[in-house]
Amino acid sequence: MDMTISVSLVEDDSVVRSTLARLIDQSEGFACASQHESGEGALAELPRVGPDVVLMDINLPGMNGVDCVRKVKELLPLTQVVMLTVYEDTDLIFAALAAGATGYLLKQTPHAELLASLKDVHAGGSPMSSHIARKVVQLFHQATPPANWTDVLSAREHEVLEFLTKGYQYKEIGAAIGISYNTVSTYIRRIYEKLHVHSRTEAVTKHLRLGKGLVPPAGTRSSHR
Repeated sequence: MDMTISVSLVEDDSVVRSTLARLIDQSEGFACASQHESGEGALAELPRVGPDVVLMDINLPGMNGVDCVRKVKELLPLTQVVMLTVYEDTDLIFAALAAGATGYLLKQTPHAELLASLKDVHAGGSPMSSHIARKVVQLFHQATPPANWTDVLSAREHEVLEFLTKGYQYKEIGAAIGISYNTVSTYIRRIYEKLHVHSRTEAVTKHLRLGKGLVPPAGTRSSHR
């Protein structure tokens, strides 16, 4: 049976919020888990709700969307956050991605495309324009590899991260290496902790930046614990 994707909304415009909630609830495979008109309200309730995806306005009153994303990812590292914006402010959107957001959508995005993007995010994708993607690529070149790969990830964790990089879903990773969905989730949580990241996008970005620094030297093995 197909999994229902639970979506929480963080949007101060009541008309936009109710429209999105209705769209999500009336679409097969989706459920609106909660609605919040501010970042502060979202942070108080989201840990209890535990949605798969959060759609968040980037220009919230009070706590802004960038700060809210950062705090949401600290509380719910496995929840994916997608920013909603009226227009493409490249620097602001990139700041949200750096804070832990998985992607962004324009508020005028057609409903069918918005739902498809939510499915893509849940499956490991990151909807964003070429302008933003270029900034992410530039970020890849700004770090040096760790001195010792064993200080970062175990061989099994590295294997799971490789599958994440290729866009595999948790269930597909489990099937590929013969472990359960829950075990995959545990490995991914450890990966996030060790790499000091809060989302799949950040983990993949850091992995690509570190490159061979995460790959075990030839002829060696690491604990799969």
